[in-house]
Amino acid sequence: MKSSFIILCCFITGILLAYYRYVPDIFLTYDYSNYILPVMMFFVGIGIGGDIKSLYVPIKKYKLKIILIPLATIFGSIIITALISPLFDITTKETIAIGSGFGYYSLSAIFLNKLAGYEIGMMALISNMTREITALLFIPILARYCGKLSPISAAGATSIDTTLPIIAKSCGEQFIVISIFHGILVDISVPIIISLLYYF
Repeated sequence: MKSSFIILCCFITGILLAYYRYVPDIFLTYDYSNYILPVMMFFVGIGIGGDIKSLYVPIKKYKLKIILIPLATIFGSIIITALISPLFDITTKETIAIGSGFGYYSLSAIFLNKLAGYEIGMMALISNMTREITALLFIPILARYCGKLSPISAAGATSIDTTLPIIAKSCGEQFIVISIFHGILVDISVPIIISLLYYF
């Protein structure tokens, strides 16, 4: 949760500095996300490649049933965001794209900032950060009343990193491998789904 608040503080600080013109004009006139996005994708690839065994070890242990958990997270999030899209003053595609961040606020926000504009990128940042913080707060309650797999699904892409310790504590160590596998697949799906929405 600490990292989420740090990112949120940086985000708010950036808004305030730009609004009150305390930053050089070059930062306001040039889009540096064009450089940041490839660098982020590079490090995402390193993270997945460095722990590639996590992809096939759980499959060997739990067979193909384990794939149903990330698929349920992905399709469930897409369906829900599509259903609630009429409540917002944006298109269904944009609503689905925002929901397809699955809590991975840093990557999804930069992606959508580039593809859909600053407003959608900002909405992606706030909504996906809210998903992570909400998951951190409610994982123990979900584990107790909704089953041991529900916190993993609720955590989305963060089940591999920030929410993993509390998932392990609330659900048991036997769910760590499932949580990691879930997080990797959901992480991979973020750029794929958003790209499919805007490039095709």
